[in-house]
Amino acid sequence: MTEAVPSYLSPTGQEIVFLLLGAVAVGSALLVVTTKQLVHAALWLVLCFGALAGGYLVLTAEFVAWVQVLIYVGAVVVLMLFGIMLTRAPIGRSADLDSGNRLVSALVAVATAAILVTVVIDGFRTAYTPLTPGPGAAKALGASVFATWVLPFEALSVLLLAALIGAIVLSRTDIPGAAP
Repeated sequence: MTEAVPSYLSPTGQEIVFLLLGAVAVGSALLVVTTKQLVHAALWLVLCFGALAGGYLVLTAEFVAWVQVLIYVGAVVVLMLFGIMLTRAPIGRSADLDSGNRLVSALVAVATAAILVTVVIDGFRTAYTPLTPGPGAAKALGASVFATWVLPFEALSVLLLAALIGAIVLSRTDIPGAAP
């Protein structure tokens, strides 16, 4: 038995949501690299990572979606914001963030995007897989992480906490004995 490939002109609700999340991710990624304010760039990055996590949820990869939220949104972006605040980087608009190579970088970006889109369309032109919910593997992965890898997980969390406390101590000037 062969299954008919559905038409691209009648997408399902899941495909529409996936395309909308992809558009949000691409739009916010463009805003990350075009904004002139560091804090706004970090916040646009949060939106981009959130849209990617939503895409993973639509593809029924719940564990990957929550890891995306916890690791990237919860840790990396917060670490970037702490770094911006603790190093006293300029919060507002910065003229030194512009290298002056906008035309060249735009041409390289468009050429790279065209090559990637061409390769993906050519490689997956006839591939189709229906978006049907699967059983998920979050239970097995969670049991493995919290049974076998609980000690390294806790050691890493203590190490990250010590690094954060060290960064705060090094950046403060009102503590006796701290770096000037």
